[in-house]
Amino acid sequence: MPHRFARSEVEVRLTPRAVEIFLKGERIAAHLRASGNHRHTTVSEHMPSSHRRGACPRAGPRPDPWADWTVERIRREAASIGPATAALCELILERRPHPEQGFRACLGIVRLVRPFGADRLEAAATRAIEIGTLTYGSVRSILDNKLDRQAAQRPPANGVPILHPNIRGPRYYH
Repeated sequence: MPHRFARSEVEVRLTPRAVEIFLKGERIAAHLRASGNHRHTTVSEHMPSSHRRGACPRAGPRPDPWADWTVERIRREAASIGPATAALCELILERRPHPEQGFRACLGIVRLVRPFGADRLEAAATRAIEIGTLTYGSVRSILDNKLDRQAAQRPPANGVPILHPNIRGPRYYH
């Protein structure tokens, strides 16, 4: 719903195809529902103008943890840790329709440098990129399970596929 109604008590009407939001009986927003992709469905016009420019404002009486962060600052902080961390944060930010939706993940990743150190975080970011897991939880799991210290599994150099009865191959699905 439009940000100017944040912290207002509203009524919501949900149908299988739509979401409608009412304030004191007046409809203030209506949208088609997303089809279960479990992702943000933010409408740019509903965001504060400062969010659309790349900076997060303070949100009312409760301090916003992202208030002083911008896309540029996240990029700088990640780059100060190393190139893999910078690349991981860049991938997270660019794969969101609005970069602000990746702030939490990037901030969490950048803050992992405190408990784990830059070298381990760089190794974990490299591994996360290699296996395509671009989330804070995945990087944290790699670090917690010390997978950053293990060599990445490489496919066989001779190009011979791995044969095993549990591996069905592409023909099984067609």
